[in-house]
Amino acid sequence: MRVFTILFMFVVFVGYFAAMTLLAYLVGGQVEALLPGGSRLTNLFFLMIALVMAIGSMLTVAERKWSALMQDRIGPNRARIDLPLLRNNALGGIPHFLADGAKMLFKEDHFPAAANKLLYNLAPMLAFAPVFALFAVVPAGPTVTVFGKAVDMVVATPDFGLLYVFAIASLAVYGTSLAGWSSNNKFALLGGVRASSQMISYEVALGLSLVGLMMAFSTVQLPAFVGNVTNELGLGGEATGQARYLWSTHVGGFDIGLPAWGFLLQPMGFFLFFAAAFAETKRAPFDSPEGESEIIGYFVEYSGMKFGLFMISEFVEVVILSGLITVLFFGGYHLPFGGEWLSNLSVMREHGWLYGTVLGTVFWLKVLFFIWVQMMIRWSFLRFRYDQIQTLGWKILLPLGLINVFATGALVLWDPSLRALAIFGILQILALVALTITPDKEEAPEPKGHLPAAHAETPSAAVHASASTASSH
Repeated sequence: MRVFTILFMFVVFVGYFAAMTLLAYLVGGQVEALLPGGSRLTNLFFLMIALVMAIGSMLTVAERKWSALMQDRIGPNRARIDLPLLRNNALGGIPHFLADGAKMLFKEDHFPAAANKLLYNLAPMLAFAPVFALFAVVPAGPTVTVFGKAVDMVVATPDFGLLYVFAIASLAVYGTSLAGWSSNNKFALLGGVRASSQMISYEVALGLSLVGLMMAFSTVQLPAFVGNVTNELGLGGEATGQARYLWSTHVGGFDIGLPAWGFLLQPMGFFLFFAAAFAETKRAPFDSPEGESEIIGYFVEYSGMKFGLFMISEFVEVVILSGLITVLFFGGYHLPFGGEWLSNLSVMREHGWLYGTVLGTVFWLKVLFFIWVQMMIRWSFLRFRYDQIQTLGWKILLPLGLINVFATGALVLWDPSLRALAIFGILQILALVALTITPDKEEAPEPKGHLPAAHAETPSAAVHASASTASSH
């Protein structure tokens, strides 16, 4: 039954992604006819609210259901809707999501007597706003022609796109540190200090992990990382970015090959970025700033919707991280093969909104996969000690990032086609797979009930001893 429930929810998610992407393109095309550039404004609603916020909100239920599945529990099923045909149905735990939202909106807003009122109220906003703003530069679909107007599936495309990500992400540390300090609570202060030191430490490894990718693609613009396929929008030209192939062939007009995805060119950069960004989210196993067993959570004095902002920012961060991984390392909205064939279909060239909807849905399915990966990690590993977290950031990720930068620079200078870099990346992936599947050598256990080898008697000595004992009697 659980398997069918998961499959049903997967189909619902696919339908929702396709519907929201289709509406974004159609509405964007209508608005562009009235106001040039207006589709960027409508994308604020469809991408940021209808997709990012909706997915982040639903993750509050999805995580509890998935953790229950992993731990062989039922999960949230007590909240019901008292209406005919619904009162005896748990509805997949959705009523819990509605009940949580209502509780946070109407719960009493506690304010510590000795807290700094301005900073105390500002901290939740500073924790949520920078995280939410990060998705503004993430392209969630191709630029296509709708109603004769070019429609982008992104809110903003600044020339400094990746630098914008670093700058805005670094602002989130103010929310955690101010929350701990302004509460005038020693336990909250400890949590704020832990959170701020952890986030600042991993920002170094986070930035260094993407330097190799910048050198490989010679850009910091996120749409340039994704690239375009040949003949997209009927404009002609060669494929660019991660949409192009390193090696390719055609089988009956269908293109297959090895795409220039960031994961193949920079596997070490991917693992460094994923580890550092995961630590920035402060989710298990990097959740020492919120160690409930130690009562040091930096938002321990917050209640109501202020606490809700801290909580929802954590889930939105999961969605943002998945989107960035998809854009930077896994081709964005592009398929691994068949991209040229799809873009050259007459129905796709005549109806740009259909082409954009297909690739936009591909993007959100990749995002959904990496959300699942983060949930698997969240519920599979125990919390790291704080010294282990700092050791990982400064003594492991940072040196590996420097090695990756030097190796990438040398290979890009030697072979600008990036094929040598891809071969080096594939070798790294194979080495990692070999290390993962190689079983550990286990020492043979000693037989129970026997003396150690140094003191054990040989069989012949035991026989002679027993015979001499018998003769003496």
